[in-house]
Amino acid sequence: MSIILNRNTKIISNFKDSPTCRAVAILERDLKKVCMETPESGSVIRLEQSGLEPEQFWMRTRGGELVVEAGDGLGFCYALLQISREVLGIHNFWFWNDQEITPRERYELPEDYQVQSTPYAVKYRGWFVNDEVLLNTWSVNRRPEEAWEMVFEALLRCGGNLVIPGTDKNSKKYAGLASEMGLIITHHHAEPLGAEMFARAYPGLWPSYQEYPEKFQGLWRDAIQRQKGQKVLWNIGFRGQGDRPFWEDDPRYATPEARGALMSSLIRMQYDLVKESDPDAELCTNLYGETMELYQEGCLKLPEDVIKIWADNGFGKMVTRRQGNHNPRIPALPKETDGGRHGLYYHVSFYDLQAANHITMLPNPPEFVGRELEEALRRGVRDYWIINCSNVKPHVYYLDYVAEIWKTGKADAAHQLPRYVETYYGKEQAGRIAKDFRAYWDAMTFYGEHEDERCGEQFANHVARMLACQYMKNAKERCEDLLWATAEETLSGQVDWYLEICRTAKERCQAYWRQCAETAAALQGKTQRLYEDSLLLQAKIHYGCFLGAYETAKSLLLGLDGDYKKAFYHAGKARKAYQTANAEMRSREHGKWHGFYENECLADIRQSAWVLAGLMNHFRVLGDGPHFYEWKREFLYSEEDRRVMLILTMENHMEDEELFALMEEKWEDESDE
Repeated sequence: MSIILNRNTKIISNFKDSPTCRAVAILERDLKKVCMETPESGSVIRLEQSGLEPEQFWMRTRGGELVVEAGDGLGFCYALLQISREVLGIHNFWFWNDQEITPRERYELPEDYQVQSTPYAVKYRGWFVNDEVLLNTWSVNRRPEEAWEMVFEALLRCGGNLVIPGTDKNSKKYAGLASEMGLIITHHHAEPLGAEMFARAYPGLWPSYQEYPEKFQGLWRDAIQRQKGQKVLWNIGFRGQGDRPFWEDDPRYATPEARGALMSSLIRMQYDLVKESDPDAELCTNLYGETMELYQEGCLKLPEDVIKIWADNGFGKMVTRRQGNHNPRIPALPKETDGGRHGLYYHVSFYDLQAANHITMLPNPPEFVGRELEEALRRGVRDYWIINCSNVKPHVYYLDYVAEIWKTGKADAAHQLPRYVETYYGKEQAGRIAKDFRAYWDAMTFYGEHEDERCGEQFANHVARMLACQYMKNAKERCEDLLWATAEETLSGQVDWYLEICRTAKERCQAYWRQCAETAAALQGKTQRLYEDSLLLQAKIHYGCFLGAYETAKSLLLGLDGDYKKAFYHAGKARKAYQTANAEMRSREHGKWHGFYENECLADIRQSAWVLAGLMNHFRVLGDGPHFYEWKREFLYSEEDRRVMLILTMENHMEDEELFALMEEKWEDESDE
């Protein structure tokens, strides 16, 4: 007897735990989504307890019913989401990629249907919802928490079991929801034990452990008490207030030995506090940035059973991250002889105020990512993976790819990319769209000598703002914030270096944008809309931002040469390019995505335009001040009126934007290469 799933299917369960109940509700919702009204009876889905290992499940037909056995609530959750995906056709990222669903009357399973789960290659695996500035101000159905429900549901669909549910206040606000949905809670590396930050709890006190040990310990004890009843993988450590090392605020710890000694003692103290509360608790600690250096130097001592979390540099390479101008690139994987337990913190999105990606895909190709992750697995990094997923939507492709690796232990981009494209964009134009994905990584330009040093959209925004601000502050000195990128000794040398990178980047991105525009024109319906929301939008963001960066560099070189009029004009062109890129981004806020990009404040394309407006005004002051009539007479007046100087001006002084518009009329078609 075959199994019939339709709107009348009943899910029978005696389990009252929250993860199981929520998973049942999701499948019931999905059945209504994919099934039409029908008088036909539906088969029963029956949930039964079994002796399976946690997270594991077994589904089979029995007596005309579909029986689901699992070892725990998460096992039931994975089983019911498997039905949703494999039987009903609801994809893992259905919400984030706007899956088009055509309802049917029924879905039929054969009478010998049977599925048994297999263990994942990675024990603890999940996402860090970090730099979540878009999610922070966006709501679905006027419910801010619904956006987070969709994040956690997508993670569960990908086989995740672990989450850092936001940063700072959000991590506490949404921890309960994540826990109810079956996810294990862990913590930001700057928020040990998920405790309240000292500076927030005691805003009037200097955040020094040396001075206030009892207050720090009190916050740690409060955090342990607050999270009782939740499944927690406790992150222990002591980095500092905010995402930077504590010794930047406390000069007493001037040596690696002093820093390592304090961190080691506090990690042991936190470890003991957790174990007092729960002897079976799992704990982890981050070897991140400067902490990695302390560990490699032998200055950091850790309890043996703590999971050591190794981190990439924000660009997918397993080396220590760049901190300002300091970029040691120390290998960040355990040695093959290194015992203990090992984890991974990996970025598909990163915020470094320098060159990373946040609102666009990782600029490094999937083969590169696959090599790094497979090498981590080969080195025994299998106990813990946390992936920085940022705001999810711009990074769906890579989140799907990494989820396949943490499940199977193998990276196969040649198989995964076509599968991903067919799943979400359909088969008709899958080959063409897959080529466009490939072309994305080919279009990304290198800013450095290493294979991972390709430009994200932050390079086109933050570096342009660094150079513009340096010019307005002191054009006679180089920008010290750029020593990580170039050894040029002068500001003009730095701008020349930037100009050439941005010239290449804007040409490549323009060609890519045109390629994507041609593909979009050949698509229809929701496939076209998804393509325009993803690849075409990211092409437009990259092209607009790099065009803005290129024009910024041109304007600065002209300013350094004293040609303030042309410098003003090219600063105006830069501002216009950034404004256009921002407008393109905001134009994709249709339907439920209304307001999604409104709070884009990390790359902050709008701020780039704002800084360029200031640069325009700066050039105008230098070249047209203090009376501000000469440029207006040149571009507004006829030849005969321009030469008559009886009255300098007969109209109100022009705004910068008005003057720029007049310049465009005259110079727009002129070649300025």
